[in-house]
Amino acid sequence: MQIANVDIKTLKDKYQTPLYVYDEDAIRLQCQRFIKNFKHKDIKTSVIYASKAFLTIGMVQLIKSEGLMLDCVSQGEVYTALKAGFDPKHIVLHGNNKTIEELQMALNFKIGYIVLDNPFEARLLMDIVSENYIPKVMLRINPGIDAHTHEYIKTSKLDSKFGVSIEDKETLEIIFELSKHPYIEFLGTHSHIGSQILEPKSFIEHAKTVLNFYKLVKDTYNVDLKAVNLGGGFGVKYLKDDIRLDLEKVLPMMLDSIYETANQLGIIMPHVMIEPGRSIVAEAGYTLYTINQTKETINHKKYIFIDGSMNDHIRTALYQAKYDCLIIDKENHEPDTTYTVAGKACESGDIIIHDILLPKANPGDLLLVKTTGAYHYSMASNYNRLTIPAVVFLSKGKDKLIVKRQSMMDLIQYDEVL
Repeated sequence: MQIANVDIKTLKDKYQTPLYVYDEDAIRLQCQRFIKNFKHKDIKTSVIYASKAFLTIGMVQLIKSEGLMLDCVSQGEVYTALKAGFDPKHIVLHGNNKTIEELQMALNFKIGYIVLDNPFEARLLMDIVSENYIPKVMLRINPGIDAHTHEYIKTSKLDSKFGVSIEDKETLEIIFELSKHPYIEFLGTHSHIGSQILEPKSFIEHAKTVLNFYKLVKDTYNVDLKAVNLGGGFGVKYLKDDIRLDLEKVLPMMLDSIYETANQLGIIMPHVMIEPGRSIVAEAGYTLYTINQTKETINHKKYIFIDGSMNDHIRTALYQAKYDCLIIDKENHEPDTTYTVAGKACESGDIIIHDILLPKANPGDLLLVKTTGAYHYSMASNYNRLTIPAVVFLSKGKDKLIVKRQSMMDLIQYDEVL
């Protein structure tokens, strides 16, 4: 079994397990796929990597080299980007519940774009901006599109914690206030209808709904909104039978629909931005584990116990997400046993994969879980005082350490004695 021409078995000896493994070439190819297909001869476009999916200094450097912008949702993400040498003009500060300190940091470092979540944040920013730096600003709105995805990753419901409804008249009022502020360059709106969306029509409906709202803003206040950020949500393939979203088809379709709709409505053609995150890194990532034990219960339920846990793979417990895996060197063996893959955390919910058909597993076998590039390292924790795995990038037959494995000393470095 190889990834990017690197033998997976060699990684166990060099880096230990659990281990996050990324195909760097696959990440770069996906960045290039977005850049290539999100273009239109009559529309200015930008692709912004949503860094919450996976962010390290090395990942920032990769994104920079591929020419994408960077979406950050916290001071920590912004700090990581800046330490990696990313141009602040190409950073978008996002996230809800921003503090005055976060907004001040954005102004101090001249962050290129600030996405405000609500009127409270808008007025915080309006109170502290000055002629020293005039930021480009957008407002997050809820267009009310019900994309077919998991309840916890729907973000455009009218009662969502994110953004403000396009049906609320205060939304129009705050847009007008921002557009008239002397020290703010108000561009338009941001919206995001959810994650892991596989229906192309959801993206088209989203764009049309937002542009109709732009028409309402123009008719109400004679304000031309010059940019629109339509977020991400582009679905990926987790299981063998899943359908992968066809980006080569969907991205040009989105832009054609925007061009047609803007012309029909008689509004200016906006600068169109998108924010893929999961779809950049998910399928390029894997997690390598060692099988410690197997077990069969009195009811004949069979378990594989790995040396990892929900600490490094939380999404099954959190979202009931489903994953595929294989046993290294048994890829061509007959899968004849149904296993549940479980971790070592002291928690009954510490399940990695429910009921998967695999060849007979033995202690010492290596198990590779697929499509773990998004929201696995990012959401890893030290529950039970377990350490967070290392991260390696693989490219053209070579491996490179991107994040060191946590040590036991790392676990106690901030503890104080009584």
